[in-house]
Amino acid sequence: MFSVCVCARFQVRPKEVHLQAVKRISRYLKGTPNLGIRFYRSQNFSLLGYYDADYAGDNWERKSTSGGCHFLGRYLVSWTSKRQSTIALSTGEAECVAAGQCLTQLLWIKHQLEDYDIYESSIPVLCDNTPAINISKNPVLHSRTKNIEIKHHFIRNHVQKGTFELIYVKTEEQLADIFTKPFQEDRYV
Repeated sequence: MFSVCVCARFQVRPKEVHLQAVKRISRYLKGTPNLGIRFYRSQNFSLLGYYDADYAGDNWERKSTSGGCHFLGRYLVSWTSKRQSTIALSTGEAECVAAGQCLTQLLWIKHQLEDYDIYESSIPVLCDNTPAINISKNPVLHSRTKNIEIKHHFIRNHVQKGTFELIYVKTEEQLADIFTKPFQEDRYV
């Protein structure tokens, strides 16, 4: 997924190297036709979100990448991988931007489910950055985070209301990593 998003950045003025990368991705997809996403009937409509950020991972502009995936029951229903529009000054800031994007998407899914009287409880959101979780629970806005004040208030407000519960997950178990960092075969096999 990450590789596809990187290639998409060069759609306007592609070069030979980008075409080679797209061909390599296409060969991989052609060689793995048995892999896919299957959905089976289920009564489990619990939402779950994962988010992550690759701090300053863009070698050209030093912008961070936000990524996240959203599950309904045990099924992946939405995912995102997007280069952040501003340059983050810290890992915490990059994670806060990624959290804001993930929570916004989960909130939209939750409202869709509420239209069908399906969803009511708090949504667990998993991240591998303890400081980002602590900032979301802290009622004091530190001067170091003032440049992300609006996202911080949005996240903290929903955490305090019980809409979301931010939970720590080990980096090895972080499913959103595949949307923010290059593929490492040994990790996902």
